[in-house]
Amino acid sequence: MMNAIPVDWIWGLIGGLLIGTGGAVYLLANGRIMGASGILGGLVDRSGWSTWAERVVFLLGVFLLPVVLYPVYREVDTHATDNWMVLIAAGLLVGIGTRIANGCTSGHGVCGISRLSLRGIVATVFYILAGGVAVVLFRHILGVV
Repeated sequence: MMNAIPVDWIWGLIGGLLIGTGGAVYLLANGRIMGASGILGGLVDRSGWSTWAERVVFLLGVFLLPVVLYPVYREVDTHATDNWMVLIAAGLLVGIGTRIANGCTSGHGVCGISRLSLRGIVATVFYILAGGVAVVLFRHILGVV
């Protein structure tokens, strides 16, 4: 009997290529960095009201694409916890962190690193380190996820 070849990495590669392509298209079309937290944050705090239409269209695409793909990919295991309180706390902490860092992984990690931005590279290193510490703390020490 042959062992199945793991192909999960392909989905990560495809997702990364799509995010990178989206970032390049957004930069070429608008002349601005595709930072998801900045796009959403500009609507929330009204600092980006002058470009509200493109921000809303971008966010609609982010939220509606999973709905459109649901019939095809019904049985996707995200490995996320079923604990709603942990998911809500994680979302709030990510939101706070992106505001403190002046950007998120799409802005700093994808668009910043591709432009060789020192600020983007440093921010991404700290995102990865903080994520590793969070996994050790919440999964291995506290056991909540």
